[in-house]
Amino acid sequence: MKAIGNYILIEKLQSKHKEVNGLLYTEKLDVDNRYVKGKIVSIGSLVQVLKEGDTIYYDKNRGNGVDYNEKIYFVIKDLDVVLVE
Repeated sequence: MKAIGNYILIEKLQSKHKEVNGLLYTEKLDVDNRYVKGKIVSIGSLVQVLKEGDTIYYDKNRGNGVDYNEKIYFVIKDLDVVLVE
């Protein structure tokens, strides 16, 4: 599976649980954080700065899920990426 144009195919990475003042802080409770972590699986031909394998942070309200080989991937535009690790 290959992304085209300015689209990016990503695999969402699970964030680690944090403990704050003795309370377990999970991703589902982290509603104030707008950005989530993902790993780039494939990039389209118009994407310039990013490359496959990069770990990124992107807007969690963007993109759509794609079921491929019993695994869920997400397709986002390159403009939705805010940080690269």
